[in-house]
Amino acid sequence: MYLSTCVLVYFPHGIIPSMLVFDSHSIELKSRSPEQTRQLGMRLGGVLQTGDVLCLQGELGAGKTTFVQGIAQGWGSLDSVSSPTFILVNVYRRTDQSRDGVTPSLLFHMDAYRLDSTGEAEELDLDSMLAEGALIVEWPERMQSLISNERLWVEFVQSGEEERELKFNARGKRYEALLEMIQGGK
Repeated sequence: MYLSTCVLVYFPHGIIPSMLVFDSHSIELKSRSPEQTRQLGMRLGGVLQTGDVLCLQGELGAGKTTFVQGIAQGWGSLDSVSSPTFILVNVYRRTDQSRDGVTPSLLFHMDAYRLDSTGEAEELDLDSMLAEGALIVEWPERMQSLISNERLWVEFVQSGEEERELKFNARGKRYEALLEMIQGGK
Protein backbone atom coordinates (compact mmCIF):
# COMPACT_ATOMS: atom_id res chain seq x y z
CA MET A 1 0.00 0.00 0.00
CA TYR A 2 1.29 3.46 -0.90
CA LEU A 3 0.64 6.58 1.11
CA SER A 4 0.70 9.60 -1.10
CA THR A 5 0.37 13.34 -0.90
CA CYS A 6 -0.68 15.71 -3.65
CA VAL A 7 1.20 19.03 -3.86
CA LEU A 8 1.44 21.91 -6.33
CA VAL A 9 4.76 22.86 -7.88
CA TYR A 10 4.99 26.41 -9.21
CA PHE A 11 7.12 27.36 -12.19
CA PRO A 12 7.61 30.81 -13.70
CA HIS A 13 5.31 30.12 -16.66
CA GLY A 14 2.72 27.87 -15.12
CA ILE A 15 2.31 25.02 -12.71
CA ILE A 16 2.48 21.32 -12.84
CA PRO A 17 -0.83 20.73 -11.10
CA SER A 18 -0.47 17.27 -9.68
CA MET A 19 2.41 15.59 -8.00
CA LEU A 20 2.13 12.39 -6.05
CA VAL A 21 4.75 11.86 -3.38
CA PHE A 22 4.99 8.19 -2.47
CA ASP A 23 7.98 8.34 -0.12
CA SER A 24 11.42 9.98 0.04
CA HIS A 25 12.48 7.89 -2.97
CA SER A 26 9.63 8.40 -5.47
CA ILE A 27 7.39 11.09 -6.91
CA GLU A 28 5.14 11.30 -9.96
CA LEU A 29 4.11 14.47 -11.69
CA LYS A 30 2.30 15.50 -14.80
CA SER A 31 3.58 17.95 -17.37
CA ARG A 32 0.87 19.48 -19.52
CA SER A 33 3.19 20.85 -22.22
CA PRO A 34 6.73 20.67 -23.61
CA GLU A 35 7.42 24.03 -21.93
CA GLN A 36 6.53 22.61 -18.50
CA THR A 37 8.76 19.59 -19.17
CA ARG A 38 11.58 21.96 -20.14
CA GLN A 39 11.02 24.11 -17.02
CA LEU A 40 11.25 21.07 -14.78
CA GLY A 41 14.53 20.16 -16.48
CA MET A 42 15.82 23.72 -15.94
CA ARG A 43 15.13 23.43 -12.24
CA LEU A 44 17.12 20.20 -12.07
CA GLY A 45 19.94 21.44 -14.33
CA GLY A 46 20.67 24.34 -12.01
CA VAL A 47 21.74 22.02 -9.19
CA LEU A 48 23.71 19.32 -11.02
CA GLN A 49 27.05 18.26 -9.58
CA THR A 50 30.03 16.44 -11.03
CA GLY A 51 29.34 12.71 -10.86
CA ASP A 52 25.53 13.02 -10.95
CA VAL A 53 23.76 10.34 -12.99
CA LEU A 54 20.30 10.95 -14.46
CA CYS A 55 18.59 8.05 -16.26
CA LEU A 56 15.72 8.88 -18.62
CA GLN A 57 13.50 6.01 -19.69
CA GLY A 58 10.62 6.31 -22.12
CA GLU A 59 9.44 5.57 -25.63
CA LEU A 60 10.39 7.67 -28.65
CA GLY A 61 8.63 11.02 -28.44
CA ALA A 62 8.00 10.77 -24.69
CA GLY A 63 9.77 14.05 -23.89
CA LYS A 64 13.26 12.93 -22.87
CA THR A 65 15.16 15.29 -25.18
CA THR A 66 12.86 18.20 -24.28
CA PHE A 67 13.65 17.52 -20.61
CA VAL A 68 17.40 17.46 -21.41
CA GLN A 69 17.05 20.79 -23.25
CA GLY A 70 15.74 22.25 -19.99
CA ILE A 71 18.48 20.61 -17.93
CA ALA A 72 21.16 22.03 -20.25
CA GLN A 73 19.60 25.48 -20.15
CA GLY A 74 19.34 25.46 -16.34
CA TRP A 75 22.92 24.21 -16.12
CA GLY A 76 24.15 27.06 -18.34
CA SER A 77 25.06 25.24 -21.54
CA LEU A 78 26.60 27.17 -24.41
CA ASP A 79 25.55 24.44 -26.83
CA SER A 80 22.16 23.58 -28.29
CA VAL A 81 20.74 20.21 -27.32
CA SER A 82 19.80 17.53 -29.80
CA SER A 83 19.19 13.82 -29.44
CA PRO A 84 22.48 11.89 -29.55
CA THR A 85 20.84 8.80 -31.08
CA PHE A 86 23.33 8.47 -33.95
CA ILE A 87 26.33 9.98 -32.13
CA LEU A 88 25.81 8.10 -28.81
CA VAL A 89 27.18 10.94 -26.61
CA ASN A 90 26.83 14.70 -26.92
CA VAL A 91 29.05 16.85 -24.71
CA TYR A 92 27.80 20.27 -23.63
CA ARG A 93 29.97 23.10 -22.31
CA ARG A 94 29.15 26.01 -20.06
CA THR A 95 30.47 29.54 -19.90
CA ASP A 96 32.30 29.36 -16.56
CA GLN A 97 33.89 25.89 -17.05
CA SER A 98 33.94 25.52 -13.25
CA ARG A 99 36.58 23.22 -11.82
CA ASP A 100 35.55 23.49 -8.16
CA GLY A 101 34.97 19.74 -7.95
CA VAL A 102 31.23 20.15 -7.39
CA THR A 103 29.87 22.15 -10.32
CA PRO A 104 30.26 20.07 -13.48
CA SER A 105 32.44 21.59 -16.15
CA LEU A 106 30.86 19.30 -18.76
CA LEU A 107 27.45 17.76 -19.25
CA PHE A 108 27.35 14.40 -21.03
CA HIS A 109 24.14 13.37 -22.82
CA MET A 110 24.18 9.73 -23.84
CA ASP A 111 21.65 7.79 -25.87
CA ALA A 112 22.04 4.03 -25.38
CA TYR A 113 19.30 3.11 -27.87
CA ARG A 114 21.74 1.92 -30.54
CA LEU A 115 24.09 0.04 -28.21
CA ASP A 116 24.16 -3.65 -29.10
CA SER A 117 25.92 -5.00 -26.02
CA THR A 118 27.22 -4.23 -22.56
CA GLY A 119 30.75 -4.48 -23.99
CA GLU A 120 29.99 -1.71 -26.43
CA ALA A 121 28.69 0.43 -23.55
CA GLU A 122 31.81 -0.30 -21.47
CA GLU A 123 33.96 1.21 -24.24
CA LEU A 124 32.29 4.59 -23.64
CA ASP A 125 34.15 4.92 -20.28
CA LEU A 126 31.41 6.23 -18.00
CA ASP A 127 33.89 6.68 -15.13
CA SER A 128 35.86 9.29 -17.08
CA MET A 129 32.67 11.14 -17.92
CA LEU A 130 31.56 11.18 -14.29
CA ALA A 131 34.95 12.50 -13.17
CA GLU A 132 34.51 15.51 -15.46
CA GLY A 133 30.81 16.25 -15.24
CA ALA A 134 27.26 15.02 -14.91
CA LEU A 135 25.84 12.23 -17.07
CA ILE A 136 22.36 11.97 -18.55
CA VAL A 137 21.50 8.61 -20.10
CA GLU A 138 18.53 8.05 -22.40
CA TRP A 139 17.47 4.40 -22.76
CA PRO A 140 19.42 3.43 -19.58
CA GLU A 141 17.72 0.03 -19.40
CA ARG A 142 20.00 -1.06 -22.29
CA MET A 143 23.08 -0.70 -20.07
CA GLN A 144 21.64 -0.84 -16.57
CA SER A 145 24.40 -3.13 -15.24
CA LEU A 146 26.97 -0.36 -15.91
CA ILE A 147 25.05 2.44 -14.23
CA SER A 148 25.66 3.20 -10.58
CA ASN A 149 23.00 2.03 -8.14
CA GLU A 150 22.95 5.59 -6.82
CA ARG A 151 21.14 7.69 -9.41
CA LEU A 152 17.97 9.51 -10.32
CA TRP A 153 15.79 7.45 -12.68
CA VAL A 154 13.00 9.27 -14.53
CA GLU A 155 10.39 7.35 -16.49
CA PHE A 156 8.44 9.31 -19.12
CA VAL A 157 4.96 8.16 -20.08
CA GLN A 158 2.99 9.93 -22.79
CA SER A 159 -0.52 10.46 -21.44
CA GLY A 160 -1.90 12.80 -24.09
CA GLU A 161 -0.83 14.73 -27.15
CA GLU A 162 1.31 17.10 -25.07
CA GLU A 163 0.87 15.65 -21.58
CA ARG A 164 3.54 13.50 -19.97
CA GLU A 165 3.73 11.69 -16.66
CA LEU A 166 7.20 11.80 -15.14
CA LYS A 167 7.95 9.17 -12.52
CA PHE A 168 11.07 9.96 -10.48
CA ASN A 169 12.87 7.30 -8.45
CA ALA A 170 15.90 8.25 -6.36
CA ARG A 171 18.58 5.90 -5.12
CA GLY A 172 21.00 7.46 -2.64
CA LYS A 173 20.99 10.54 -0.41
CA ARG A 174 22.18 12.88 -3.16
CA TYR A 175 19.27 11.92 -5.38
CA GLU A 176 16.74 12.06 -2.55
CA ALA A 177 17.92 15.66 -2.05
CA LEU A 178 17.28 16.30 -5.76
CA LEU A 179 13.73 14.96 -5.34
CA GLU A 180 13.21 17.31 -2.40
CA MET A 181 14.39 20.20 -4.58
CA ILE A 182 11.95 19.16 -7.34
CA GLN A 183 9.16 19.18 -4.78
CA GLY A 184 9.97 22.78 -3.89
CA GLY A 185 12.15 22.12 -0.85
CA LYS A 186 15.74 23.30 -0.44
